[in-house]
Amino acid sequence: MLISEFRSIALLGRPPAAAFAAATLAICSALLRADDWPMWGGQPNRNMASSESGIPHEFDPGKISGVHEEVDLKTTRGVRWIAKLGSQSYGNPSIAGGRVLVGSNNETPRDPDHLGDRGIVMCFDEVTGAFLWQLVVPKLGAGKVSDWEYIGVCSSPAIEGDRAWIVTNRGETVCIDLKGMRDGNDGPFKEEGAFMVPPGKSPATVKDTHADILWAFDMRDELGVFPHNISSCSPLVVGDRVYVTTSNGVDWSHTNIPAPFAPSFVVLDKNTGELLGEEISGVSSRALHASWTSPSYGEVEGTGIVVWGGADGWCYGYEPAPVVGDEGFGILKELWRYDCNAPEYRFQDGSPLRYATYSGPSEVIATPVFYKNRAYVAIGQDPEHGDGVGRLSCIDVTLSGNISKRGALWNYTELGRSISTVSIADDLIYIAEYAGKIHCLDADTGKSFWVHDARSRIWGSTLVADGKVFIGNEDGDLIILKAGKEKQLLNSIYFDAPIYSTPVTANGTLFVASQTHLYAIDGRETRGEAGVTPDK
Repeated sequence: MLISEFRSIALLGRPPAAAFAAATLAICSALLRADDWPMWGGQPNRNMASSESGIPHEFDPGKISGVHEEVDLKTTRGVRWIAKLGSQSYGNPSIAGGRVLVGSNNETPRDPDHLGDRGIVMCFDEVTGAFLWQLVVPKLGAGKVSDWEYIGVCSSPAIEGDRAWIVTNRGETVCIDLKGMRDGNDGPFKEEGAFMVPPGKSPATVKDTHADILWAFDMRDELGVFPHNISSCSPLVVGDRVYVTTSNGVDWSHTNIPAPFAPSFVVLDKNTGELLGEEISGVSSRALHASWTSPSYGEVEGTGIVVWGGADGWCYGYEPAPVVGDEGFGILKELWRYDCNAPEYRFQDGSPLRYATYSGPSEVIATPVFYKNRAYVAIGQDPEHGDGVGRLSCIDVTLSGNISKRGALWNYTELGRSISTVSIADDLIYIAEYAGKIHCLDADTGKSFWVHDARSRIWGSTLVADGKVFIGNEDGDLIILKAGKEKQLLNSIYFDAPIYSTPVTANGTLFVASQTHLYAIDGRETRGEAGVTPDK
């Protein structure tokens, strides 16, 4: 992957006590309204749209300066608090239960016992931005092939009640206590000290500032998968089940699939981590690169469907409840599948097109969005592969018994390769392509209303909230457009680091994660009163 590195090691200082207390009191009442954002997409259908109002589009995130990457609070406006992350942050924040969870790396170490390259999930207080605890994950030691250096944890956590589920950089699905170790070591898992260190090392001392792991399922050991580059998926929790992509893919040569019969998609018991079922659609044997997408969920005619995109470029629909297969183990029953690639992306003149060429086929990295009995999903590739042909598909997922009437209602091919998930509001779709263009389409017909060029690469997804479209780019610009059929640029706000994640809203606050910092923005017209993360 082509990834910028910002490796200055720093911890931001404690704000003045009076200002910190005043800010806390001023915002507590505001946080009692509106909604959490507990998972990637905010809800199981994964639509990147929020019903919140009053989300600001005019504010100043301030300036980062010095070797410690501090933010001068006098340069901020409308920012409640700022938390220092690592040097690379691709994991999108999730907010629920008064906590903010976000994945990053360990280039801003908060524990002197854990230095060097690690995957990190940080937990902050939603109101104050105070650092509470972190999940520390050692590297696999396989280098770029399965656990790319300094990428950290890319998964966006799923939070429900007092628990959260996340996929680590080591290919583990982990369930953690939202309170951390501060209320004791809960659950049957008692090996947190050993979990935090590489194999063969003495267990680390477990502290109040560490994560409390309730269970861990190692997909490499249990399923035999071979993650390519990194493990990336936002778990989907529905009922007592958690659905997870395994990141199984090709090896360093990009021509060999080490585990062609291992599942690319599985379902676990959310309470125990027990494997309940796996896909047997043969996705791994057709993998173009790696299975990095996240699943979504919706209901059609009273029947639940899990929708998921594969590393083979197909989108699949599965029954939520696993069944016992012919070989005696749990499987996910496939309801339908749809090839998201146009035929001419796979073959020309009767010959297959080579992967990672401009005109060749792509996998599904973006998350399918379930909306009004339809699934909307784009195809794309690892950003290192550059630009190429793309396609956004609107798939009919209506059912009649177990017989699908699936098919594309429309396809939009003016979109280049995209790893972005769509936002849908008022039957309008907003989606970005990797080349930096943002598209607005009619959700029913695929008709294009406008295209905006952000003039920089886009890794994240659009967020629609309060009649506005928010999206960040590689240059560090947060682009804010008016939602609707007429294009109107409301603002472009510069952050001092690239923005590879997606802005989200929760409880009246806009959260923006750059590569190095997490900003909580509520639009208060004050200057220099924003809090920064206390050391403890």
